[in-house]
Amino acid sequence: MNNSSGIELMLKSLHLSGIREHYQSFARKAESEEWSFEQYLKTLVEQEVQDRAERRITRLLRRSCLPEGKSLETLDQKLLPVKVRRQLAALCDGSFIDRTENVLVFGLPGRGKTHLVAAVARELILDKGLPVFFISTRKLVERLLIARKNLELEKELKKLDKFACVILDDIGYVQQSREEMEVLFAFLSERYERRSLMITSNLVFSEWDKIFKDAMTTVAAIDRLVHHSVILELNNKSYRADYAKQKLKK
Repeated sequence: MNNSSGIELMLKSLHLSGIREHYQSFARKAESEEWSFEQYLKTLVEQEVQDRAERRITRLLRRSCLPEGKSLETLDQKLLPVKVRRQLAALCDGSFIDRTENVLVFGLPGRGKTHLVAAVARELILDKGLPVFFISTRKLVERLLIARKNLELEKELKKLDKFACVILDDIGYVQQSREEMEVLFAFLSERYERRSLMITSNLVFSEWDKIFKDAMTTVAAIDRLVHHSVILELNNKSYRADYAKQKLKK
């Protein structure tokens, strides 16, 4: 085994893939530019740190299940209400997660609720390296029901607890049976004052009895969500209608 192969094996065993990939090219550069040993080592370590950060971001994006194409760049902020635009930067800095606050976004269909929360969540990953998870309420409820049936509800809730923020999309579209309502309420209660949520809804709070059926459970759910929260109302024009008009003009 030559010296180079031995170094690569040791770097591989230590999971130093960044250094393993670049140490030879940096060595040639160090020799040609007369780097000191310290400068060479510092450059290698910086490369390793950068590569690890990039790989982590890639993993977080993959695990987040965020919808493709919904980012700040593709969000037409001019169509958002002025008050929401003013709050956007504060949401993207992730401080609401530090305070374990929830973000509740209300608006009729087509107002950009999903795009808004997905764009904020993407920034939380890219700029802050925070683990987030996007899921529709319907799919979450199905997932929790299967877990409860298999006597693994607590285990499933712990998996979701690993995410600093869970984005629960379209809570207003789920018309709960009692069993479905119970697992959704269990999820909301589990995260109360511990982890943040971002929730979109086409139903205002006064209509949430359609979701939870039971009046006491409805009040308890709203109380947990609102206690520490930022509430955004998208009373702007419909993004979809505006997009359709633009297409007709072409």
